[in-house]
Amino acid sequence: MSIGALDAVAAYGRATSTAAPTAVAAIGASEPGAGFGDMIETMVTEATSSLHAAEAASAKQVAGKGDMIDVATAIGSAEVALDTVVAVRDRVVSAYSEIMRMQI
Repeated sequence: MSIGALDAVAAYGRATSTAAPTAVAAIGASEPGAGFGDMIETMVTEATSSLHAAEAASAKQVAGKGDMIDVATAIGSAEVALDTVVAVRDRVVSAYSEIMRMQI
């Protein structure tokens, strides 16, 4: 599945400007001096933690101690977080490629 530039822009917009104030603060966009690198680092950290949470929920379900709804919710959350990180990464790589093709 290919993620287009519009998907990346939409994901970046959701992560910075249209997110809830607490989510924007968690990303670091509202902090003075916080940069794009800080936002990416936070997004990757959050994606990793949601993937670990999904893995833990799946392990509980396999052991018979978890609820299937919790597993589905955790996996869905992890998928959205990973898709967002991948979309932003693809857009950054595309922008870098365009810059490298520019003639000086």
